[in-house]
Amino acid sequence: MVALTGAGAYAAMQAQAEKAMSSAASSGVGGAEGAGPGFGDMLKQVLNEAVGQSKAAETAMTNQVQGKAEMIDVVTAISSAETSLETMMAVRDQVIAAYQEIMRMPI
Repeated sequence: MVALTGAGAYAAMQAQAEKAMSSAASSGVGGAEGAGPGFGDMLKQVLNEAVGQSKAAETAMTNQVQGKAEMIDVVTAISSAETSLETMMAVRDQVIAAYQEIMRMPI
């Protein structure tokens, strides 16, 4: 399951990077040829999307309790929010592992 989550996280980050690079290229952002947004910017964008999906799931639950939404919409929103959270946790784990590996390097 961890390998699947890691693969999903990699795919999500790759999609975000391609999306960010294409929007940066079309807007003329970036000083060097082929330079895109920074890694921190990509992480911030993915985190904001995860928070947005979590809020959408909460809204769907509230609407269902009020009788304004179907249960399948709630389940779909919760599943999407859970996937985003798992992706962020997998990316976090990879960043921590990379940091630890860098710290083990001899000076």
